[in-house]
Amino acid sequence: MTNESQFFLDHLGQTSPFPFLIEVERAEGAYIYDKNGKAYLDMIAGVAVNNIGHRHPKVVAALAAQLEKHLHVMVYGEFVQDAQQAFVKELLAVLPASLDGVYAVNSGTEAIEAALKLAKRVTGRTELVAFKGSYHGSTHGAMSVSANEIKKIAFRPLLPDVRFLAHNDTAQLSQITTRTAGVIIETVQGDAGVRRPSAAFLQALRARCTEVGALLIFDEIQCGMGRTGTMFAFEQFGVVPDVLTLGKALGGGMPIGALVAAQQHLNQFTHAPMLGHITTFGGHPMVCAAAAATVQVLRTEINWAQLEQRAAAFAAQIAAHPAVQAHRRVGAMFAFDLKSADQVEKVVNTCLEQGLITFWFLSHPYSFRLSPPLNLTQDEWDLAVKVIISALDRL
Repeated sequence: MTNESQFFLDHLGQTSPFPFLIEVERAEGAYIYDKNGKAYLDMIAGVAVNNIGHRHPKVVAALAAQLEKHLHVMVYGEFVQDAQQAFVKELLAVLPASLDGVYAVNSGTEAIEAALKLAKRVTGRTELVAFKGSYHGSTHGAMSVSANEIKKIAFRPLLPDVRFLAHNDTAQLSQITTRTAGVIIETVQGDAGVRRPSAAFLQALRARCTEVGALLIFDEIQCGMGRTGTMFAFEQFGVVPDVLTLGKALGGGMPIGALVAAQQHLNQFTHAPMLGHITTFGGHPMVCAAAAATVQVLRTEINWAQLEQRAAAFAAQIAAHPAVQAHRRVGAMFAFDLKSADQVEKVVNTCLEQGLITFWFLSHPYSFRLSPPLNLTQDEWDLAVKVIISALDRL
């Protein structure tokens, strides 16, 4: 182990006993390079963050241009800043007309926290409804509406008045009532192993929320920004939420989240009480500049039909391996089930040795996950197939 890796373990807060410990020198396109010059094809993209690859030229140019203007000048919501304006204009250009307000925050989990507050503020109610298999983040409120009890038990008590329903079970939607402030759901569940609900279920959920006056919150922090093959996953279901949360890929590698809703709803944060949601660094000009460029790249440079064709062919080749028990895919969001968690660990580690980054799910230990950049070349897709099949052959 190098001195730098040991320092990392000794002095930086850790999230697990088993970090990858790649000592990163640089990253470009679909590759990360370590300090020895080894290249890693990044098939996880920072866990669905680098959807347009690392250091996209338009993102780098936007950051350089903003750096010449200013950095932080004031807490969010007080000054008119060009970078924030440009970001919101780009986002509104790809959103439904009913979602005409954007509140820029620092991360996806902060967007979730703000969404839960907004549902309570708009409706005057307290109950929150979420779904089994869900993951919405690691802060107290986001964890409260996430389903994995193993991850939650050490941090209780969490938010009260939270109800969990079975995912994709229309019969249970009657439990959403006039007590319900908001219903939060990942449009496509990520941590549960890429679970796509039926269109009929989401449409029934939309109708039930409308009927009882609850706000419908779609969490597209992971499945948004092109990950499922359309700009937003909800486009595939014929349903528009009342509230949309974004994060991860939104910043093109910079940290950002966004709470999106009708502006008349967002205005509820301005009174009774005033400053109902505040953030110092939300809407940071550097981050907003990167996000504006990222949305523009996704809107103009991604060939969605080609992405679907390549992702489908890739998944079919991996799924044909006898070690793969089942697989699920939505766009470029993949889960491949193996016989055991030990096999998943072996595949992930073997791929890493061979210069390809894969990963696992927090709550679905017998699957390995992939969420590559959306603009991979065909040669990069082919290389990934070769390495993963080689790793599966060694089980």
